[in-house]
Amino acid sequence: MNAPRRSDDDQSARWNGPAGHAWVDLHEVLDGMFRPFEELLVEAVATQHAGSVLDVGCGTGAVTRAVARRAGHCVGIDLSEPMIDAARAYAEREGVPASFVRGDAQEDAFEPAGFDAVVSRFGVMFFADPVRAFTNLRGAVKDGGALRLVVWRGPEENPFMTTAERAAAPFVPDLPPRRPDQPGQFSFADPERVHRILAESGWAGIDLRPVDAVCTLPEKELVRYFTRLGPLGLVLPGADEATRARIVDAVRPAFEPFVQGPDVRFTAACWAVSAQAVPAKLS
Repeated sequence: MNAPRRSDDDQSARWNGPAGHAWVDLHEVLDGMFRPFEELLVEAVATQHAGSVLDVGCGTGAVTRAVARRAGHCVGIDLSEPMIDAARAYAEREGVPASFVRGDAQEDAFEPAGFDAVVSRFGVMFFADPVRAFTNLRGAVKDGGALRLVVWRGPEENPFMTTAERAAAPFVPDLPPRRPDQPGQFSFADPERVHRILAESGWAGIDLRPVDAVCTLPEKELVRYFTRLGPLGLVLPGADEATRARIVDAVRPAFEPFVQGPDVRFTAACWAVSAQAVPAKLS
């Protein structure tokens, strides 16, 4: 079975296709799993007393809504139409002061200095040109405004995240490789690369702090999780039923070390990234 070809410019197609719909379908599982990082970002923004916040790569808007409850207003931006539609519906249902824009944070023309802070939970690793993207985001923030990100450290520190593709490799030998210099989950794993990107984009006071958080999802959701998301989520929709069954039978036991009764638990190894917008006269 062949994996679909991917390129650096297919992010919009991916997140408006199966990946975006999978995140919507699994949003409760994912939001619960990543809640420790939501709380970290909300607390970081709250200490800045930010009045207007931009959430980049907001997905279905859990962080956007959580920040809005503390900061007063938050705007979420994402490439994915299905995720933005879902985010709007959840915010309306909860009555929180959050709004959402479907767009590309690398290219969109934000109001200059329109935000006090920028946050992102796992939403900034997919830019084709990260320096251009963070330069654009710098222009959207007031002088001295805050940047607060959570990004993944390397795959070697996050074995849970690569378990499915490793176990499925005999059945899908040409899964797209993870390249640290290309858009993808681990593209911000190298702290020197992150520092360089931000420094070239007009940010100062750059700091990366390692954060290890225990994440949990229900064991009953595990198969749905690894078949809908990640590399397998890209290839299984095109597989016949017999092939799909063989892959699931091979992959599910590989997660056994992470299963604890009714839950799946793993440690997510991430960077908490902070920076400050350099005043224009100093940049």
